[in-house]
Amino acid sequence: MHKKLAFLVFFYSVVFIAQEKKYSQTDFFDFTHAEAQVQIIPIKTRVEGNISYEFNVIQAADTLHIDGRHMQFSDILLNGNTVKFSVDETGVSIIHSFRPSSKNNLELKFATHPKSGLYFINWNSPEIDKENRQVWTQGQGKYTSSWLPSFDDMQEKLEFDLSYEFPSGYELIGNGILKNKEQLNDSVTLWEYDMKKPMSSYLVAFAAGKYDHKTISSATGDSIMLFYRPQDSQMVEPSYRYSKEIFDFLEKEIGEPYPWQNYKQIPVLDFLYAGMENTGTTIFSNSMMTDSIGYKDRNFVNVNAHELAHQWFGDLVTEKNGKHHWLNEGFATYYALLAEKELFGEDYYYWKLFETAEQLKELSDSGKGEAILSSNSGSLTYYQKGAWALHIIKEKIGEKAFKEGVKNYLELYSFKNAETDNLIAEMEMASGQDLSQFVNDWLRQSAFKASEALESLKKSEFIRNYLNIAALRETPLSQKYELLDKALDFPVNDYIGQEVVHQLSGLNSELAIDLYTKAFESNNLYVRQAIALTMKDILQEMKEKFETLLGDASYLTKEAALYKLWERFPESRTYYFEKTRGIEGFYNKNIRMLWLTLNLVTPEYEPEKAGDYYKELSGYTSSAMPFEVRENAFGYLYQIGTFDRSSLENLVKGTEHHTWRFKKYCRDLLLELLKNEEYRSKLENIAQSMNKEETDYLRSKLMG
Repeated sequence: MHKKLAFLVFFYSVVFIAQEKKYSQTDFFDFTHAEAQVQIIPIKTRVEGNISYEFNVIQAADTLHIDGRHMQFSDILLNGNTVKFSVDETGVSIIHSFRPSSKNNLELKFATHPKSGLYFINWNSPEIDKENRQVWTQGQGKYTSSWLPSFDDMQEKLEFDLSYEFPSGYELIGNGILKNKEQLNDSVTLWEYDMKKPMSSYLVAFAAGKYDHKTISSATGDSIMLFYRPQDSQMVEPSYRYSKEIFDFLEKEIGEPYPWQNYKQIPVLDFLYAGMENTGTTIFSNSMMTDSIGYKDRNFVNVNAHELAHQWFGDLVTEKNGKHHWLNEGFATYYALLAEKELFGEDYYYWKLFETAEQLKELSDSGKGEAILSSNSGSLTYYQKGAWALHIIKEKIGEKAFKEGVKNYLELYSFKNAETDNLIAEMEMASGQDLSQFVNDWLRQSAFKASEALESLKKSEFIRNYLNIAALRETPLSQKYELLDKALDFPVNDYIGQEVVHQLSGLNSELAIDLYTKAFESNNLYVRQAIALTMKDILQEMKEKFETLLGDASYLTKEAALYKLWERFPESRTYYFEKTRGIEGFYNKNIRMLWLTLNLVTPEYEPEKAGDYYKELSGYTSSAMPFEVRENAFGYLYQIGTFDRSSLENLVKGTEHHTWRFKKYCRDLLLELLKNEEYRSKLENIAQSMNKEETDYLRSKLMG
């Protein structure tokens, strides 16, 4: 009786502990290795396969859970024997009397149609070229378990060796070293990847599509593979500019060798974010690919450096939970900024700190400030305030102690998880300083320490000079003319020169014209860009100089100049159209779409081609286009009020897009169109002819 009672007490205590520690299964089990064979069937949006896990039992338990969202499981074996299990929408639970032991084996057969975490791009549209078909993953946010039985708890780290079966004719890039590529039959190719070190499940990734690549080497011999779509071959150099320099700088600055076998960067279509730091395999938005002109306005350098820094901060050492998210994002943001400082100089570094300090102060002053040590803060806090905290702590303890503390932190917690106290302990040990006040001021306090930040910024002579000019904003031009004129002396500082131009906005006096003339003649790309963006009324005497902006190597400048000149000088529109004919602009075709739109509302210019131009503009809304292009096209069609049935159907499809920002944009625009009786009638007809899945949102609003 006593033995039976003792057993029941033990049994219920284990169940209770497991329930209380739902996300702490690592207290009972330690998974060390996974080997999987994954079949990707894009045409069916289906994934199926087998996975084998090796694990140790740390302490007794009666249930082991593997995360697998909305999956079907079968043929489950524990150490070669069948075992009881139960399946729900979160995954599979293995029911067994687990006792402390090592090298246990669990085999699972699984299948699923992923609802998130893995995205099939352009596979169900026969008219779309194979060059635009891709499959890629995005696991952060516990989504790897949507396509691979794995662990949502980032504290479970193990080595993943994955093999993929994928349609032939495409490249498939995954974590680790490609051990083997084999043609299984006429239509399927096997790709086998090997990892050597443990990582959290959310960092497992692959991307597949039509790719070429260029391989370069770091100073220490690491292989860096730069992937690109064949049609983007001319963009490889400007897009990946400084990749080697960034890698070499970070490895030296951090003081720890790059921790993985190789490094790959893969641009994908319709990505959810700018980039994602999967282990050794960064996936990023194809919109970051740019030509040499676009590079000057928008480039991949910061995202490149940020995701690479994550290979140490986030991948090698991972936050224990969301409260310590800044250990991933604050570090990556800060070290990316240090890399840019190395490339672009100290003024750039301090300017970026100044910009984010302004944003953080505004958030704080509005009563919406957030603590870094919180599970519910936003990106501005984790990323930018986190970077500021690291900047401040380095100033407080000195660069030598800071580097020593970071190095010790990385060495002590390599391939493990850490929390903020672990980092602070290493910083205190390296510096011999008590950092409790720093923790309270910068990590626990919701308010931004604006005064301390300003004192730090003022250590830069450039920032002091900038603030002196910025302080003149409310001063009459006649009283500040000489100071602004001196600020435009060659060589003009990019940021101070732009500030001068901003202070001229709306002014057309003789003094203002003199300063504008000097700004034009500075030949500083960004000062001239500021003129294009801020000049409110182009005086006749400024026309010729303003027209020169159409020739600047900046798509932002060209776009602003084209519109303002078209609006101000209608007699010269033909010249402006010819000057900018054929220019695409950024990834979202900003200049081409503006050109088409202006052409359509200028009936006297090429009226015989209006139909072709409208067809082209409307065609950019197609679901075959990247969402950035579609959004821009929708915006212009809305401005000129010319949606046709095809573009309306494409808008309706956009309301169910996997990228939430674009989906929200389409839904908001659809609501606006529904206020128009003509469009509402067309949309009602469309709701009856399109399939229900594509029109769920539209139907809900029509019924509402």
